[in-house]
Amino acid sequence: MTTAVYPGTFDPPTRGHLDLMVRGARLFDRLVVAVGGNSAKDPIFRSDERVGLLREATEGLANVEVESFDGLIVDYVRRKGASVILRGIRTFSDFEYEFGMALTNRAYARDIETVFVMPSEAYSYTSSRLIKEIAALGGDVGAYVTPTVARRLAERLSERAAAAAGGEA
Repeated sequence: MTTAVYPGTFDPPTRGHLDLMVRGARLFDRLVVAVGGNSAKDPIFRSDERVGLLREATEGLANVEVESFDGLIVDYVRRKGASVILRGIRTFSDFEYEFGMALTNRAYARDIETVFVMPSEAYSYTSSRLIKEIAALGGDVGAYVTPTVARRLAERLSERAAAAAGGEA
């Protein structure tokens, strides 16, 4: 039984992320989606919220689990009994970054392989950062995220705007 871990911030979870999860669920016996906290990215959603959104979105994938993690990904992968890290590559710049990460992970854990999967063409340009920018400017993000994520993203951005306006008074 081959277990893979698909780590990421997933803030917000996108249809591109889900596309990769579906592909990973077909490739591996078990796929663990590992939601990491990354304070450097100024997350819109807390880690537990992202886990909930992803669990809802992956309900139909019987071999997919979603949970949060902290620390080095290779340590987490070992704890889960996995031997593969699944990563998506959209662009050449993604490849450069992911290649460096894969080599670093290999230096720490020679027994763990990184597998790169390209997204469907429809999601090849989609990123969480871009979706947050579009939503913040009032654009429709429905093509890029699930309806639940779109609603929750609008609510969170509205809350942040109200808090910022209240702070200026």
